[in-house]
Amino acid sequence: MGAMGARDGRVPRAAWMGARCAAGTAGRGTSWGGQRCSAELGEPPRGGVTPGVSPQVLRTPRAAGAATPAGNPEFFPQLPGTAALGASPGIKQGSGQGVMELRRGRRMPREQLPARLLLLLLAVAWLWLPAEGRRPPRPPPCPPSCSCTRDTAFCVDSKAVPKNLPPEVISLTMVNAAFTEIREAAFAHIPSLQFLLLNSNKFTLIGDNAFAGLSHLQYLFIENNDIQALSKATFRGLKSLTHLSLANNNLQTLPRDLFKPLDILSDLDLRGNSLACDCKIKWLVEWLESTNTTVPAVFCSSPGQFEGQRIRDLALGDFQCITTDFVMHQVLPFQAVSAEPFTYASDLYVALAQPSASSCSILKWDYVERKLRDFDRIPAHSAVHCKPIVAQEQLYVVVAQLFGGSYIYRWDTAVDKFIKIQDIDSQKIRKPNDIEAFQIEGDWYFVIADSSKAGSTSLYRLNQNGFYSHQALHAWHRDTDVEYVENDGKPRLIISSSSQAPVIYQWSRAQKQFVPQGEVGEMLDVQMVKHFRAKREQFLCLSRYIGDSKVVGWEGQRFVEVQTLPSRGSMVMQPFAVGQRQYLALGSDFSFTHVYLWEEEKQKFAKFQELSVQAPRAFRAVPAADVQLLLAPSFKANTLVYRHVVVDLSL
Repeated sequence: MGAMGARDGRVPRAAWMGARCAAGTAGRGTSWGGQRCSAELGEPPRGGVTPGVSPQVLRTPRAAGAATPAGNPEFFPQLPGTAALGASPGIKQGSGQGVMELRRGRRMPREQLPARLLLLLLAVAWLWLPAEGRRPPRPPPCPPSCSCTRDTAFCVDSKAVPKNLPPEVISLTMVNAAFTEIREAAFAHIPSLQFLLLNSNKFTLIGDNAFAGLSHLQYLFIENNDIQALSKATFRGLKSLTHLSLANNNLQTLPRDLFKPLDILSDLDLRGNSLACDCKIKWLVEWLESTNTTVPAVFCSSPGQFEGQRIRDLALGDFQCITTDFVMHQVLPFQAVSAEPFTYASDLYVALAQPSASSCSILKWDYVERKLRDFDRIPAHSAVHCKPIVAQEQLYVVVAQLFGGSYIYRWDTAVDKFIKIQDIDSQKIRKPNDIEAFQIEGDWYFVIADSSKAGSTSLYRLNQNGFYSHQALHAWHRDTDVEYVENDGKPRLIISSSSQAPVIYQWSRAQKQFVPQGEVGEMLDVQMVKHFRAKREQFLCLSRYIGDSKVVGWEGQRFVEVQTLPSRGSMVMQPFAVGQRQYLALGSDFSFTHVYLWEEEKQKFAKFQELSVQAPRAFRAVPAADVQLLLAPSFKANTLVYRHVVVDLSL
């Protein structure tokens, strides 16, 4: 390319090299050092003038064809069909006495030629000239901050992208520009541009489609600026671009697929930037593996484990970019204190206790609209828990009430409604607080924790006629919660109480009952006990309303403290799993709900996310086909439904 001139529509190599080196002299320098400039141009710069670019061209250019001072032979224009007037075939100058030869071949001394004849000849010669030859051509238009020739412009300290440039400009250099943003189509008024150098300017932002309309641009050098951000579509439309430099711009990241529009890019320079090798730069590692573009070595500036490494040497496995999030999916316009998901006849339902509405609401999942919709209601004054049990192809709902007794309902398929089939002994269950249902050796049971001083936590067993009392457990202790756990293949119950440490009962196969086994020591005033399993290890989550909640490991007969979590005002501490991830939701009546994520290597929970749930009373994970939901019933506000989403931070 350097062998051809600007007149054939291409940028001369000496011209763009000279402009780039000149920009380095006028600004803070370029990424190309003086040695490269000297090598490319053949000699080192002298006197501050860049080789390959005439000072007259860069500073005070004279347009092609401009007149020279009078007295210089070049000043005389070329006549049609002749040489210059001073060397016309018919008139020539002698070296001795100034003899002039006329067309007829007659000789006479110049001093004897009559003055009138001389004036006449000059007048005729002037009339022979075309109109444009009689006056010097106008110089091309050029902004005050620029120096221009017919096809080049060099601008310093411009306050905006110059507008009144020569229409045939193919090379533009801007140095020390005073504006901070290059907006959309900023150079669209010079569509013939092939070379653009932006050096040592105050740019901080280059927007989308900034170079729109420059379909002929081949060389783009954006160097030594303080660009803080590039838009994803910055280089859209540059279908002819072959050379791009973003060197020394203090860039910390690059938008994904930034170079995708550059189909024929052959050279790219990213050196001198402070690129953070995090998930936002992962796409660049992938691109470098597949591209044919020549890219000099680029190094990571952060984070610590990658600092100083070549980006090209990073492996895709080095980036941990997959994370998750809980986003709002649905708002249920009512208060609730419990939520129990269940599946019946291949459909997904949720039972919610609504004491303020005096009912147990049954919601059904709409697989088309992907929302929970009203299905049925069971009357329940001051309901605290509605526990669905699907056993022997029947659907039962145990309705626990603070006042008016507790009842068992069954879904009647003949009339498509819930029918009350049984009362629960009000002498034992005076103030129910929690219900758990489970199956042991093929039999179905449910247990109700009673929080009254005169009540008793009781176990019920299902037979052919309904659920009947099977065992009285832990009387007179004001129990607040009961948890069913299978540990080492043995069924156990853990009962929390406001008057003592949580008590453990183990199932006796011989007696067909639960027998006391021990307690979780040194933990008083436990509001709730929940369990989870990480690999083969069993853990308990012990929540407290006043004081710190704890996570303990269950090792045989011992409980080893794993973690302490601040939990003032907590009424619920619920572990739940979504896929391979183990979470913990710790609610509070005074602040946000904190969601924690289990870190297997550290064997601890790490803070993951905050949810704005007022006075939560339960958290339930609900798998709804391809959607993972988290229900958060609220005692004081609307019940919220969150959706679990997977987020790729590299996108």
